[in-house]
Amino acid sequence: MGVLYLVSLLLGITCMLLLDHRFRLFFWHNAKAAATVTAVGLLFFLGWDAAGIGLGIFLRGEGNVATGILLAPELPIEEPVFLLFLTLCTMVLYTGARRLLFPVPGKRRERERENV
Repeated sequence: MGVLYLVSLLLGITCMLLLDHRFRLFFWHNAKAAATVTAVGLLFFLGWDAAGIGLGIFLRGEGNVATGILLAPELPIEEPVFLLFLTLCTMVLYTGARRLLFPVPGKRRERERENV
């Protein structure tokens, strides 16, 4: 049970990447830009966590589903994986919503020709 949370996060990341691949939303649309956005987002959230830990606001909770492995005091190994999932999920949702709300004229016809 000690790896359940980590495995769930990795499974969630896999599902987001499969959605991304299927609809070419983020990494499969522009890999270089997506890698940059993901890295910046992950570093931002890790900095936020470091500030919260330093101020004593964020504390590690005990749980049977977590590994118990710490990267730093009060920073479990699952935290950066969760932050990666958060960033990836946000960008896949954002790019998917943008595609639905603001479709590019002519793109649908091009996709229909590719599928014939």
